[in-house]
Amino acid sequence: QVQLVESGGGSVQAGRSLSLSCAVSASAAIRHCMAWFRQAPGKEREGVAAIGTGGRITYYADSVRGRFTISQDNAENTMYLQMDSLQPEDSAMYYCAARAAPSCVIWTLPRMYNYWGQGTQVTVSS
Repeated sequence: QVQLVESGGGSVQAGRSLSLSCAVSASAAIRHCMAWFRQAPGKEREGVAAIGTGGRITYYADSVRGRFTISQDNAENTMYLQMDSLQPEDSAMYYCAARAAPSCVIWTLPRMYNYWGQGTQVTVSS
């Protein structure tokens, strides 16, 4: 069983930055497709960014491309999400997710992921 633990959320003003971390319990899992999702109250869970094929390929939602950066440290079994130029619409609960495979095909679909973290709250005020 793979366990994912997010950290790094918080409250910031618009334009500022936050960095999220996702610690992975199994070293093999960090080399599979991993992703960040977010869910705001009353909205569906949406894919923010994904990283797969051992960290060689990254994917971003149009709404965050150019502002967010996904990365991973295989030695530390940790995935990161650097969020810059945050906007109020980025406010949500952010979740770390992992698949039991290296490919990130259809990366935005939550049901394609086998493991989920408990989430960390990000709040951006204007």
